[in-house]
Amino acid sequence: MRKVLLVEPVIVIYSFAYFLTIPLIQQYVYWRLWEETSNSSLIENNNTSYCELNKSNPTYIIQKEVQEKTSLFLMQLDLTGAIPSILVALVLVADGDRHGRKKSLVLPSLGAFITNGFFSVLSYFSLSLSILFAVAVFGSLFGSMATFLGGGFAFVADLCNEEKQKTIRIAVVDLIFGLVAGLAGLTSGYFIKGLGFPWTFVVASLLHFINIFYIIFWLEDTVRVPECQQHASVSCREGLKQTFSGVYMLFKTSTCKKRTLIILLLFTFMMYFFTMMGGSSLFTLYELDEPLCWNEVYIGYGAAAATSVSLTSFIGVFLLSHCLKDIYIVFIGIFSYIGGMIMAAFAKTTLLMFLMRVPSLLCFMPTPVLRSMLSKVVLASEHGAVFACIACLEVMTSAISLAVFNSLYAATVTWFPGFSFLLSAGICIIPLSVLCWLLCTSWHEEDLALLAYEEVSSEESIES
Repeated sequence: MRKVLLVEPVIVIYSFAYFLTIPLIQQYVYWRLWEETSNSSLIENNNTSYCELNKSNPTYIIQKEVQEKTSLFLMQLDLTGAIPSILVALVLVADGDRHGRKKSLVLPSLGAFITNGFFSVLSYFSLSLSILFAVAVFGSLFGSMATFLGGGFAFVADLCNEEKQKTIRIAVVDLIFGLVAGLAGLTSGYFIKGLGFPWTFVVASLLHFINIFYIIFWLEDTVRVPECQQHASVSCREGLKQTFSGVYMLFKTSTCKKRTLIILLLFTFMMYFFTMMGGSSLFTLYELDEPLCWNEVYIGYGAAAATSVSLTSFIGVFLLSHCLKDIYIVFIGIFSYIGGMIMAAFAKTTLLMFLMRVPSLLCFMPTPVLRSMLSKVVLASEHGAVFACIACLEVMTSAISLAVFNSLYAATVTWFPGFSFLLSAGICIIPLSVLCWLLCTSWHEEDLALLAYEEVSSEESIES
């Protein structure tokens, strides 16, 4: 069978199944906790979610209690699988520089296939919610989303020869994630209404099975592994040493300037991802609560609104990359996110909640551009190492941000639910400050492409 270097179908299928299950799990946990707290069903005969607006009604108190419980439960669930995901992502993605990228794509798909099967059984038989923690740990042992992201971006970076092409190509992958996330969010409500929770999890599991088949039989690897290396027997200790040496050598052998720039760019990426992930993760709970009181279909519409943001962010990267330096594109994206979150904090009507996407139309630009900047400063043989660092930071930052913002939301939901959104916008001052420092020093974009080659030249001169 002829194989192809087309990883985009893999990203589309995996991300659709992944983003389909996120609102599914959130709403299922909310539904189960409501039943346990109030001893009554959340879903009425008209198949719409119940939401109490009268603050003097006892149901309103129960509603706020369920909001707090759901927020804390989801925080604990995310933290449970965070540490295993970090270690697995670091191992698999960095190992791709020597043994191929396909492992970091197929293993997360296999783990998601199995875990969605568990979710289906759990929701069908209404088993204890505590089982979700065991399922989260099991799924994280296969790498989860972080490993898949790291492997996918490293795969795409391997295919790019020109620096500007790399920025656009990575932005295309982020566009795919945004569009598919919006489509999955839009259809999630209809899946729940039409199929229910168990069979929707089955659909997600089947999509991951299709992905596994495509990766194994149709996708060609970008890293050529010598035949002798494929059959060579390596001890477990030596294998682990080789795996972690890629990330270790990335920092050890780099020049001081290159090492400093990598650390600053990783820190900027981490802080922006922290604010964006933490703030946006609260949208579903915020929309379920009064005064919005959205049902599952409106929640799907809200998630689908992110589609336009992904598209406009990609268009922004595509157009602005021809006339602006990468660092200025990151500035614009961060300010766009700040405007959207400030508006969301004071959104008390459905119209305003949808309109908050207007100022945030370019908020997704910083992540692909920062990934591109990091990939430009390293050699092609170091793509796996740098994207492994990014993937680990994403998992760690995601877990910390979800813990912080869910705890904060639980503590402030009774007096000002939008406080978490304002804090998310305020924390953006940190990455903006780092970028301003880079602009005020001798760091220039043309240095990115030169640092790696300067290092190669210095190594060659030493050898000669």
